[in-house]
Amino acid sequence: MALARRTKRIVTAVVGALVALTLVGLGFVGNFLVDFALNPHAEVSMARSMGSGRVSGLEGSREAKADDAYAETAAAWFDATRESVSHQAEDGTVLLGWRLDGAEDAAYSDGHTWAVVCHGYVGEPADMAKYAYHFAQMGMSVLMPAARGHERNVDAGLIQMGWQDAHDLIGWIEDIVAADPEARIMLFGVSMGGFEVMAASGLDGLSENVCLAVEDCGYTSVWDEFVVQLDNVFGLPSFPILNVADAACLLRAGYTFESASAVESLRQASVPMLFIHGDEDDFVPFSMLDECYEACASEQKERLVVPGAGHGLSASTDPELYWGTVDAFVGRYL
Repeated sequence: MALARRTKRIVTAVVGALVALTLVGLGFVGNFLVDFALNPHAEVSMARSMGSGRVSGLEGSREAKADDAYAETAAAWFDATRESVSHQAEDGTVLLGWRLDGAEDAAYSDGHTWAVVCHGYVGEPADMAKYAYHFAQMGMSVLMPAARGHERNVDAGLIQMGWQDAHDLIGWIEDIVAADPEARIMLFGVSMGGFEVMAASGLDGLSENVCLAVEDCGYTSVWDEFVVQLDNVFGLPSFPILNVADAACLLRAGYTFESASAVESLRQASVPMLFIHGDEDDFVPFSMLDECYEACASEQKERLVVPGAGHGLSASTDPELYWGTVDAFVGRYL
């Protein structure tokens, strides 16, 4: 009996130690993934992997930008005309962005029409210059907020994947309306910016001055996108790694991957919305287009599929189709 009890204690201790080591290991992995995906200062990060070309689904993006003369003109315009603006978020964080004035004597140069343009993951407002330039040429004033953890807001906490940024977007819009109660506002975003626009569309407090929203290749939820990238970058399944990373994100960034859902927000949306996606997008899977579109409760909604376009390349792949569709949608609701 004594031997049996001693053996039981040893087995219990060994099992307990293995469980403890497993939990510690999972905790380490969870924190590593949060740093990898969300810490803009991390030495080993998704941003560095994307920049080195080790992430699939982004092929051709640098080449397309280099060959785009319009983008070069837009970049020069952005650098020459941008003015710094700031917004104090509800948590007291001061966030920075850029404002650019629209052209005079254009269709929307009445001084009350705005385009709020949101950039992508590990990007910055400058990346969206060609979109901003297009809207400014139409006469719109343009606001380009930088997301938390990006550009001049790099020290404003961990990257929020568009989720807290969507709540911040409500505040940026309130700033516009406070200065111009007659403002008519369009929301526009690509990739993470597209998610941000979709998430904001169903939030309480979205101003009635927002007349329409256009999202390009946004993801259904942060959880869904990280499932894709966990397999894409590491070749790993989501369980249990993403679950512990989710818990670490809640502790460190204040949100969970599952709660950060564009699909759930879209179920509360009422603003007219245009959904755009390239059918060769592997970074944010093309299948997410239909999920978002079907979830959207807006009575006025449209979708555009751009054949042959990879991630974030729809406007470069078929500019005539892209801008013809966007401008027609804007003309109906702005």
